[in-house]
Amino acid sequence: MERRGVPPGPYRATKLWNEVTTSFRAGMPLRKHRQHFKKYGNCFTAGEAVDWLYDLLRNNSNFGPEVTRQQTIQLLRKFLKNHVIEDIKGRWGSENLYDNSQLFRFPANSPLKTLPRRHPELRKHSIENFFKDKDSIFKLRNLPRRTPKKHGLQFSQEDTENMNCEIINEDEENSVDDREISEKDVEEVWRYIILLYLQTILGVSSLEEVINPKQVIPQYIMYNMTNTSKHGVVILQDKSDDLPHWVLSAMKCLANWPRSNDMNNPTYVGFERDVFRTIADYFLDLPEPLLTFEYYELFVNILGLLQPHLERVAINALQLCCLLLPPPNRRKLQLLMRMISRMSQNVDMPQLHDAMGTRSLMIHTFSRCVLCCAEEVDLDELLAARLVSFLMDHHQEILQVPSYLQTAVEKHLDYLKKGHIKNPGDELIVPLPTYSYCKQISAQEFDEQKVSTSQDAIAELLENIIRNKSLPLKEKRKKLKQFQKEYPLIYQKRFPTTESEAALFGDKPTIKQPMLILRKPKFHSVRY
Repeated sequence: MERRGVPPGPYRATKLWNEVTTSFRAGMPLRKHRQHFKKYGNCFTAGEAVDWLYDLLRNNSNFGPEVTRQQTIQLLRKFLKNHVIEDIKGRWGSENLYDNSQLFRFPANSPLKTLPRRHPELRKHSIENFFKDKDSIFKLRNLPRRTPKKHGLQFSQEDTENMNCEIINEDEENSVDDREISEKDVEEVWRYIILLYLQTILGVSSLEEVINPKQVIPQYIMYNMTNTSKHGVVILQDKSDDLPHWVLSAMKCLANWPRSNDMNNPTYVGFERDVFRTIADYFLDLPEPLLTFEYYELFVNILGLLQPHLERVAINALQLCCLLLPPPNRRKLQLLMRMISRMSQNVDMPQLHDAMGTRSLMIHTFSRCVLCCAEEVDLDELLAARLVSFLMDHHQEILQVPSYLQTAVEKHLDYLKKGHIKNPGDELIVPLPTYSYCKQISAQEFDEQKVSTSQDAIAELLENIIRNKSLPLKEKRKKLKQFQKEYPLIYQKRFPTTESEAALFGDKPTIKQPMLILRKPKFHSVRY
């Protein structure tokens, strides 16, 4: 599981849940346990489950090493609530699970969450239909299949030259007067361009159920691009939407600790903890997360790019997504990320928690303030922690204004004004960025790859059980028997014959001779 990931697309959080529960059920060691003078087979203690799942999550690129043991316990409680596991007496539905020796087992069938399905043609044309319904002149066409070249945003010089030649030839044939560009035209171009870039970066055939085009508000994007300070932080015209002065002062105090220009009051023992609690209370009381409820699915899909070889792509994707935020949210996010990043790197920062370090405390405290779903999602906390961790490390690049986006819009508007394109959405004049990690595929190909990837991950788990030399032979037989029951087709593919299965365990052990041999005594006749 740690080397494979769920591809970007709709319902990614649900797919991750199914992957984690499947891996846990297939890999968690089972053995006999004694409780209250009674033996129970094929079960595990809560502590054993925490140990195994904690290691699994930390080595998974979707969650990362920032996962805490307490978060693992919370996930196991959700397993119990959703009947992924049950206690030794068959009870489930509550969250009564602690890091102790309480016994649990797997039910006969652990339920997987179902994914809503829609017709591929509806997914393909969903965004295109949006523009038609709005009586707009723009149509979002299918993205061209370009040959990947480099990571990051790269414009193809050859494509640019070809386009320029076509435009010049067309201009020589038909001289068209400049058309007037309305404010609505400008807004729709911004919407059109940013949706194309997002679709390209995510590598999905459609943005259906990832983001609704109605959620893309061009006024927010334009404001976030132009109204910034010299440090790139959004400047709000309406100060009523800004952070309260006392919150700004408290944040500046901890960000510049121990040198603060705004807090001249005398300090006391535990002062910094009280200041931190004040800031945390403010953000925890916000009516919705900084990334908003409506963009939850979009940012969860970005998590699929948070891998070392895709770091630059993930930064570019988050850069675009954060431009969609309302300006007050973007400003708060910028100031919060600057503060917690400085605090986590400040060696002079006093200990703010008795059991957690500063970085872990920042992630644990503010993750749900940044990313959260309007409805309860079982992996919410883990996914939010992964994203906040990445934002902390790359906030300066992610929250800066991308100059290439402004250039793309200006060129597109210029060609529209000069009449080189009749319908701005029919063909993109500025070449799209290309990435070497993704290739556009059809909906059918995507579904086939999804099934193949899932089966490969389960087959890999089987190989891990087979190769595990530290697993006792008896325990290995039990695990393989359980695997055969759960995934008979994959097991049969690995062991097509009984001989191949027997070869795994070698020859049968020889019967040991008894240590004590009792011989019948010989009776001799007594002769007188």
